[in-house]
Amino acid sequence: MSKRIVFMGTPDYATKIFERLINSSYDVVALYTQPDKPVGRKQLLTPPHIKQFCLDNNIELPIFQPEKLRGNKEVEEELKALNPDFIIVAAYGQILPLEILEIAPCINLHASLLPKYRGASPIQESLLNDDEYTGVTSMLMEEGLDSGDILALQYLKITPTMEVAEAFAKLSDIAAELTITTLDNFEKIEPKKQNETEVSFCKKIKKEYGLVDFSNAKSLYLKYKAYSYWPGIFIENGLKLKDIKLVEETSNNNEGEILDIKTDSIIIACKKGSIEVQTLQAPSKKALNAVEYIKGKRVSLGDILE
Repeated sequence: MSKRIVFMGTPDYATKIFERLINSSYDVVALYTQPDKPVGRKQLLTPPHIKQFCLDNNIELPIFQPEKLRGNKEVEEELKALNPDFIIVAAYGQILPLEILEIAPCINLHASLLPKYRGASPIQESLLNDDEYTGVTSMLMEEGLDSGDILALQYLKITPTMEVAEAFAKLSDIAAELTITTLDNFEKIEPKKQNETEVSFCKKIKKEYGLVDFSNAKSLYLKYKAYSYWPGIFIENGLKLKDIKLVEETSNNNEGEILDIKTDSIIIACKKGSIEVQTLQAPSKKALNAVEYIKGKRVSLGDILE
């Protein structure tokens, strides 16, 4: 008889793992995800990515969306009635209380090489810090934040131009396979304690984290790689910089000076180094090709972009 799985997850990272599980020999008996949320200017009530995936693919499965788990007796009783062999968790968005952790082994698929980057934004943090490698850890959950024993790790090499969307996609695929490998070998795995001397943390990303200046080209480019999906990067006046390449990181310049105007991009100086920008977007305006934008602003070679 196949093992019964309860899955807990919310964004597309979780959806990829969930999809792999429902197409496996394991029996996914229920999905827990965050409540639907109002989105956009019209505040339309929108389901989480994983729930929408179920609706789009006619996946008939009980879907639970509790506002909170802690102290929620109803959720505890539901889970006990589902009688899972494992609870698989991936970017769920809530911490599991002890009464749920005790129902069945809870395995989290965390998108970092633990104990590095415990917390909410490990993929972005690895890009911000210009790490050579990132990866996925499957771990046994306990009451602490991403502090449980490690079951398995898989690495991903970060290429120099890898942005957050590409990293998410690759790590989702890795996590999906690692989930199956971990479950298949669970009885044989010896869980390994995390090295507490190597622990680091990362926070939930806020919009203001996307603010940049032209002091350092490499730092600006790393922020772009980490935040290109959301919140994007922008200078003090709210102008968003998109489709960016790092040109070089050693020259000394006037901050924000336009060094070159190409066919469809511009080279902008940083105090140290320079970047190439293809697209600019003023607040509440459409994104424009950078050359069109500076022409409209009557900004030319040698002027400061501000």
